[in-house]
Amino acid sequence: MYAPKYVRIMETLRARIKDGTYPVGSRLPSEAQLQKEFGTSRLTVVRALNDMQTMGEIERAHGRGSFVRSPGPSGSQDSRPGLAVLDRQETAESVRLLEVGRRPAPAEVATALGLAESAPVHLRRYVGVYDSIVSELVSLWAPVDVAVSAGLDQEGPLTVPVRELVTARSKDRLTRVEERLQARRPTEAERDALGLAEGEPVLTVLGSVVDSSGRTVLTVAVVLPGSLHVLESSYEL
Repeated sequence: MYAPKYVRIMETLRARIKDGTYPVGSRLPSEAQLQKEFGTSRLTVVRALNDMQTMGEIERAHGRGSFVRSPGPSGSQDSRPGLAVLDRQETAESVRLLEVGRRPAPAEVATALGLAESAPVHLRRYVGVYDSIVSELVSLWAPVDVAVSAGLDQEGPLTVPVRELVTARSKDRLTRVEERLQARRPTEAERDALGLAEGEPVLTVLGSVVDSSGRTVLTVAVVLPGSLHVLESSYEL
């Protein structure tokens, strides 16, 4: 069966990571080098790298490149968009903030956080940008007390990952992320924020972040352009 070029790029990079060509912590070839090797466009290369980052296989740093991450305990390659958001270190180049402040909780968010609908929550919304290409729209919702104590209410980029900020405020560590994936048509606001073409679908991920006391302390909504992402999972039978 014919595989799209971005899939072939991902498969090749995964094979090289597995055989030790690119060990954990090493930098992958640049986008320009991958374009030349695979004879494809920059957008195709970016899609492959974005998907590998979404699945926790690599980490991308603006101006520095893409680096191989250590696999999870089981060595699986599961889609982990929520975890990627929690572990991201924001920079002025990689994140463009759209809004920060208190908002009424939408029904879905209120349910996830165990709050009454329209209860005040803190919203942090931004688009992720990688080498000038808008890759995702992220909405991070938190109870007001969590946001204030963790410093999620600051206007500029968070130079410390969200996971570390939230964990530092409490003795309760973050223990799991429960995610739900959906493909749908974007809203007008999502289309504008992501610069989507007419008719282009999006993949949405709604993740609930739970701490060791059992409290849901964050809700992460990630909207991914359908033309730039495919989410995969690999597991033992």
